[in-house]
Amino acid sequence: MRPMRDFALEAYMSKWEFVAKYNMTGSDAESLRLPALLDMASEAERADFENLSLGYTETFGAPALRQEIAATYDRVTPENLLCFAGAEEAIYIAMKVLLTADDHAIVVTPNYQAAETIPLSICEVTGVALEIDNHWNLDIGQIEAAIRPNTKLISINFPNNPTGKIISQDTFNALVALCRKHGIWLFSDEVYRLIEKDETLRLPQAVDVYERGISLNVMSKAYGLPGLRIGWLACKDRDFLVRCERYKHFLSICNSAPSEVLARIALKNRDRILSRTRAIVRDNIGQLNAFFAEFPHLFDWREPDGGCVAFIRYKGADGVEAFTRRLVEEAGVFFLPSSVYRSDLTPVPQDCLRVGFGRLHVPEGITALRNWLTRNGA
Repeated sequence: MRPMRDFALEAYMSKWEFVAKYNMTGSDAESLRLPALLDMASEAERADFENLSLGYTETFGAPALRQEIAATYDRVTPENLLCFAGAEEAIYIAMKVLLTADDHAIVVTPNYQAAETIPLSICEVTGVALEIDNHWNLDIGQIEAAIRPNTKLISINFPNNPTGKIISQDTFNALVALCRKHGIWLFSDEVYRLIEKDETLRLPQAVDVYERGISLNVMSKAYGLPGLRIGWLACKDRDFLVRCERYKHFLSICNSAPSEVLARIALKNRDRILSRTRAIVRDNIGQLNAFFAEFPHLFDWREPDGGCVAFIRYKGADGVEAFTRRLVEEAGVFFLPSSVYRSDLTPVPQDCLRVGFGRLHVPEGITALRNWLTRNGA
């Protein structure tokens, strides 16, 4: 057990996210504006929103919202769901409920820092790294070798933040089989699911295929609605969800009532919203493919499997930390450097930066980046 260190990524984002002109590292899809979302609502849904009582809501989440969330799974009912104020609260509570000081957890790296920092504050944790020189593949043998008699949980995230990697179906199946064999919980962060490069790469949701699977999702990423602060856990173990709900009483207590209605409207129109997200990502990937082809001496660009972020090598002599700092200060183009993905569990490549390509302004950011590189003799 160790104290939780500062959340490096969020601290770095708080400095630049709202002042940089071109956020080229954002991890979410382009957000909808409120009128655009309400235009998708039925008359009854609009009336629900406009006449809403601004009181407390049910701790588990509004039944109508959980009904819509359940429809995004194959084998989930509203009783298998618990809503949270975003995904971060869900990660925090799940780890606090599942793990004790006597347990052991396995976490895949690189990752969204909460995936390792919170477990590390509770128990012993082993990291298993995706391998950059092997196309960010996961070695299932390393997972198996890391399992101990007291291993309680394995934590994964695919499509991965920051790499955009999706493991193969065979690897995923082997992981589920390992968890089932040893009675280990599988905590699966699925916030980028449904924006894969190729639909054939799409993995099943852990809760749909494994009795101890816990699926995390949120309105923030694929749906592009982070301002709603609506996330959830899906799990077949009702006792686990009840324990999480009791822990939630000490944090958010309940979700925002307006956000619950707006999330329900969005989920009812999820095909339309996800089609928009996929179109933006597809167009931006095309622009990035062309841009990085101009500068192969500076960037090792690999088109990711899914999601709207990628973690790529910067090959300039100045190093990625100096490059990203100068770029945001001089051109207003913002990337996240490797340092914010430092792991306490495994080495993380120190020459990478995170590219985000879910926003509409990415082509403008590419132009600003190209102009800056040209001015500086790249």
